[in-house]
Amino acid sequence: MKKPDFPYYLTSFLGKYLPGQKNVSRNTIESYAVTFKLFFFFCESEKNLKTEKITIHTITCQLILEYLDWLETQRGCAISTRNQRLVALHSFFRYVQKQKPECMEEISRILDIPYKKTAKAMVPYLTGDEMRILLSQPDGSTREGFRDLVLLSVLYDTAARVQELADLEIKDVRIEKPSVITLHGKGNKTRQVPIMDKTQNLLQHYLDRHMGNTYISQGSRPLFINQKKQKLSRWGISYIINKYVDKAKKDPAFRVDFPITPHVFRHSKSMHMLQAGVNLIYIRDFLGHVDCSTTEIYARADTEMKRKAIEAAYNDVLPASNEPSWQEDPDLMNFLNSLCQRDS
Repeated sequence: MKKPDFPYYLTSFLGKYLPGQKNVSRNTIESYAVTFKLFFFFCESEKNLKTEKITIHTITCQLILEYLDWLETQRGCAISTRNQRLVALHSFFRYVQKQKPECMEEISRILDIPYKKTAKAMVPYLTGDEMRILLSQPDGSTREGFRDLVLLSVLYDTAARVQELADLEIKDVRIEKPSVITLHGKGNKTRQVPIMDKTQNLLQHYLDRHMGNTYISQGSRPLFINQKKQKLSRWGISYIINKYVDKAKKDPAFRVDFPITPHVFRHSKSMHMLQAGVNLIYIRDFLGHVDCSTTEIYARADTEMKRKAIEAAYNDVLPASNEPSWQEDPDLMNFLNSLCQRDS
């Protein structure tokens, strides 16, 4: 009987271990699968190594390093993407080393490959005025425009991840007081977030007029659907956002010089809550973060709050600035006249 090797372990890792034992999300599994698809392409195109010939013993630390370098140099991937691919590889080989202890030495070298340091990007977010401009763009008098208005409002008010928004079903919406929406996050974790009165009213009208008042008998239907009556995808939601961002940019008060993704809505809600004085603990739970260290990025990013705090604690100890007029400085005037005479 042939001993199990790379194809067996990879299939078991992606098909059983990740969803069954680790309970990771579908998107994470897809990301890990892409990592190995790219690895196979690299092996065939750069190393002339056919996929069916790859074994656990074939994969060395040096091969992995060359693959990571290829991602950066040949495919133009950012360091963050390189690190993301390395996360998938580390996770796979931690799984394999328990199954094949005879390969532990080389696997240990692979697991020792460090992540590259990269500059931490600033958190992009919209100000309150910019968010109001963006949310005013959909035409609520049309069926599609009203759906988009509700979608953008829910995305902002709940600070949902884009997949959490796409996965929303009618049964996840509670209109009655207290009005909440149940979000299904990473690792099949659920959390309930409160919604404000305006969003509640929008959802009430949306469910009554546009969903046929089916949120009792057909609660498993997607909350947001496309023209084919199918659940909106993550890309469909991004398309809707980009459509209204283009319209908002015609307003001179909408001065945004970065791409507005669905996650920018999440960042914006978090920043606005922080600026309103909401405790980081509550923001952490609202966002579904495991600990406050992730949530603290918003506190570090809010330069306006830092400026106000510094101004409040500032003691003016600097002397008044009495700048002399250069025209009244005889030494400077003599120096300048000497230069003019020298040039002439």
